[in-house]
Amino acid sequence: MFSGVATANPVGDIFQSEGVTGTFVAASLSGDVIHIHNDSRSTERFAPASTFKIPNTLIALDLGIVDSESSIFTWDGIDRGNKNWNRDQSLQSAFRVSCVWCYQEMAREIGKKRYENVLDELDYGNQAVGDQVDWFWLNGSLQISAVEQIAFLRKLYNEELSFRPGHIDNLKTMMVTQRTEQHTIYAKTGWAATKPQVAWYVGFVESGENTWVFAMNMQVDNP
Repeated sequence: MFSGVATANPVGDIFQSEGVTGTFVAASLSGDVIHIHNDSRSTERFAPASTFKIPNTLIALDLGIVDSESSIFTWDGIDRGNKNWNRDQSLQSAFRVSCVWCYQEMAREIGKKRYENVLDELDYGNQAVGDQVDWFWLNGSLQISAVEQIAFLRKLYNEELSFRPGHIDNLKTMMVTQRTEQHTIYAKTGWAATKPQVAWYVGFVESGENTWVFAMNMQVDNP
């Protein structure tokens, strides 16, 4: 998977001090330098949860399910237990607040067959859609490892996938979580209520002339 040599990372001390089981992988864009905490877990697959909104957004844009980051989803008035979801959403706001119902609407329009074709083309995790087209990235049907997330994100950043460059630019704008004079972080969280529950944080960091791709997942034992 990687061309470089994996090394231990001091971030492992944080996992240990907090009593958290998880993995963290950071790799240079070229793959020549890789840092891994918990090597065995880094190749273990879990439900991607809302980190799947990264490829899912591009799939919806490329298929014309939505036109742009400004496309509107009209709230049906049902309280889904998250105040940030209980209103009309743009694609951009839906991405940033991880609005499940918005992406479920898109998933039902995309359909199982088109998902299977794209996931196979992307070589994304186990490529499984299962029987619930509007739930498969959350219920454990689709699974991916931290190492596989890194491979996907590197291809995405380098525009080595078939998605249109303009749509990738739109996605990157939605992914920005922090911008300073020193760096820009593009990232997405995820939380799958599987057994065991798993939380994710994946993305890439631009710092000067360097870009790093990262993926973290951890077992969630309590809220």
